[in-house]
Amino acid sequence: MKLEGAGTIVTGGASGLGRAVADLFAKAGANVVVFDLNAEAAAKAAQEIGGVAVAGDVSKEDDADRAVDAAVESFGNLRILVNCAGIGPASRIVGREGPMPLGDFEKVIRVNLIGSFNMLRVAAARMSTQDALDDNERGVIINTASVAAFDGQIGQAAYSASKGGIVSMALPAARELARFGIRVNTIAPGIFLTPLLQGMPEEVQSSLAAAIPYPSRLGKPAEFAEMARFMVENTYLNGEVVRLDGAIRMAPK
Repeated sequence: MKLEGAGTIVTGGASGLGRAVADLFAKAGANVVVFDLNAEAAAKAAQEIGGVAVAGDVSKEDDADRAVDAAVESFGNLRILVNCAGIGPASRIVGREGPMPLGDFEKVIRVNLIGSFNMLRVAAARMSTQDALDDNERGVIINTASVAAFDGQIGQAAYSASKGGIVSMALPAARELARFGIRVNTIAPGIFLTPLLQGMPEEVQSSLAAAIPYPSRLGKPAEFAEMARFMVENTYLNGEVVRLDGAIRMAPK
């Protein structure tokens, strides 16, 4: 699918990996809805890339509907969804103060897994009604998992469970939506230089980078965005989960 003229929603699009996707796609000619919980940041990002801002929670049905409506009303179509919104708090199953509060586990699952599915279902429904393009294609959906889905560390039980669900969802979603000409792929990033890591001391960043076989550095958000672009533009790529991690395999802790 061509990016030029494609109505696109990027969740978590106001910062980090999502912002990199929004920037690259807009430069390539896509029309982008920046959907983010932070209304001020979403508005700023949308203004800078010539897009549309929608503030909301990906796990809420009404907010997801508003984002889809904004894309169709503003651009006349919705062809691409890139799910980047997520949270990643660390918490042991049994810590010094006892078992992990169940609400903490539920929150991670709700934002990361349910939020991704919520956006996928409403975007796919709208995409399925559009005119087909080349190869009978109507839309592309890209979800963001993590290497933690495969080798999660101590303290990542909730995060790994949420990202593992996203990985497992890729193939059945791709199979089901194939009849509409909608592709579904997933990126599983390793350690990327997001705002969270940028705020860490230099020695911590260097230690993390040293664990990555090659290249021995933190991933650049622009590299994540390039992978998302490849997934959009290569029509034969479907139902796949691609690790983007410099060959890292995470240690237990």
